[in-house]
Amino acid sequence: MNGPIRILVADDHPIVRDGLRAVLETQPDLVVVGEAASGPEVLEQVAGLGPDILLLDLEMPDLDGVQVLRALATQGSPVRVLVFTAYDADAQVMGAVQAGAQGYLLKGAPREELFRAVRTVAGGGVWIQPQVARTLVGHVRGDADPLTPREQEVLQLVAQGLANKQIAARLGITERTVKLHVSNILGKLGATNRTDAATLAVQRGLVRLQPRL
Repeated sequence: MNGPIRILVADDHPIVRDGLRAVLETQPDLVVVGEAASGPEVLEQVAGLGPDILLLDLEMPDLDGVQVLRALATQGSPVRVLVFTAYDADAQVMGAVQAGAQGYLLKGAPREELFRAVRTVAGGGVWIQPQVARTLVGHVRGDADPLTPREQEVLQLVAQGLANKQIAARLGITERTVKLHVSNILGKLGATNRTDAATLAVQRGLVRLQPRL
């Protein structure tokens, strides 16, 4: 690749974007050409700036990371995408890879690994962290990915018909966190929607419906 690698940083937290820009631009061959704080803004910036690499968080407002990846694929965009996120659950990893991501790196990785991942993906390669690769291998082998205790709590409330806002209030967590748990649950159960997940959960004995008084 001639010239520096041109990077678009996409994350809905300004502090994270500032930090990534500062870290990436310590390298002479890396330059951040733009930032995006939402899914639609990512698509706009990719089209307008033509970056080599999109460093993409999956938890984005309006359009999430997987939806952005699908939109880019539909548009035939040549940008190569390195997912940079905190989520390593089966649903997120498989969704991103199936939607076209060339790399998957977890936040908290050493900066040297971030640099290598960016360069590898920009050069036409693939970069998957070992712990993320284990998730992919487990999915291909059909290994069961058990629900966490919190996911079991959320599933129980979903089966009772509670909305995300009600579940958040009941468990003392944010709606955004509930949404993430529900997404993980759907992926692990192989369900297409909340109703399907509740039905499968009851059939498999994962939850017990409380009788209505």
